[in-house]
Amino acid sequence: YKKQTKILVYERLKYFNQFYKFIYKRVAIRNQKSRWGSCSSAKNLNFNYRLCLLPPQLSDYIIVHELCHTSQMNHSRAFWQLVAKLVPDYKNREKLIKKI
Repeated sequence: YKKQTKILVYERLKYFNQFYKFIYKRVAIRNQKSRWGSCSSAKNLNFNYRLCLLPPQLSDYIIVHELCHTSQMNHSRAFWQLVAKLVPDYKNREKLIKKI
């Protein structure tokens, strides 16, 4: 699934970042045990290799969430406003992900 996820992530990052214009560095697909994604302080994006198995609305939410962390390294109101710009129903999607 690693290869499929890498293709998915790069395609969706390219799509979403045309609206944000954020700068990120490395993108890695990993076997993360307890996370779907993460963003380091160096603006490296990491995604779980199982991301391609999720419904597109959920994988898109995770990709947007991590992309927004390149601008806001927290979960402040400003961060959630960035996420809501492209995923206005992010709260619902977050609930669905937690059920998985």
